[in-house]
Amino acid sequence: MDWLDRMNQAMDYIEDHLDEAIPCETLAKIACCSTYHFQRMFAYIANMPLGEYIRRRRMAMAAVDLTSGMSVMNAAVKYGYESATSFNRAFQKMHGIAPSKVREDGAAVKAFPKLRFHLTLSGGMELNYRIEHRASFSVVGWSEPLSERLEENFAVVPKLWQRVAENGCIERLMALNHQMPYGLLGVSLCHESNWRYVIGVATDDAVPELERFEISSLTWAVFPGEGACPQAIQSLEQRVVTEWLPTSGYEYAVGPDLEVYLSPDSQQSRFEVWIPVVKRAENADA
Repeated sequence: MDWLDRMNQAMDYIEDHLDEAIPCETLAKIACCSTYHFQRMFAYIANMPLGEYIRRRRMAMAAVDLTSGMSVMNAAVKYGYESATSFNRAFQKMHGIAPSKVREDGAAVKAFPKLRFHLTLSGGMELNYRIEHRASFSVVGWSEPLSERLEENFAVVPKLWQRVAENGCIERLMALNHQMPYGLLGVSLCHESNWRYVIGVATDDAVPELERFEISSLTWAVFPGEGACPQAIQSLEQRVVTEWLPTSGYEYAVGPDLEVYLSPDSQQSRFEVWIPVVKRAENADA
């Protein structure tokens, strides 16, 4: 079974449990990847966060239930809302009308069909990459905790970059970088508990005043890019997930993602995206 089939199985699970709690860990297990990589793949393919998709599906089905005669309070309870007020707010955000108005003549609501993932060919643009086999290494730097709901982290990472840049810490870090991967690193340590985002460098130096993190021996797919950041690197990461990963013969391994910044100019940055990979089972002997 390829990864698109597994992603579609995860969509089936969501559909069958819209009136229950839907743990991301369960969806990731169905897709055979970490919760971080599942949410990341979903967001890049669907162009929306996982939580937003589930909310929209619930509100679409709530409109059907209300039209069929279900009370607002029962619909709120069915779809996991603790109060009619919070349900009303979510319903109006999607449909533009209060749930109590659904059965009035001329009331319009929005459909939001279930997602199915399919492989399509588009673009025809080259995507350069290389496969790196790297022994374990250490990263020193500064970090911030991350939420396991990726959409809640949109403000956390930029604030950490701003703080590090304003304090003149980038030059200090770069002076410590004596081993591969060379460059300033943005490390998403989201493959185990206590998710964190780290800004640092790879080094063997002992720096007691900085946090230290160990990166295990892994195989990496490495993609070079350039342009104004963060837009350019986000665009490259989306291409990796939607264009390269489905047909590469690889899938995500358990490990962190790396952003490697080779030049400090955010307006014309040179960078690399490193993702941990493993051969798919059907390609393991290739």
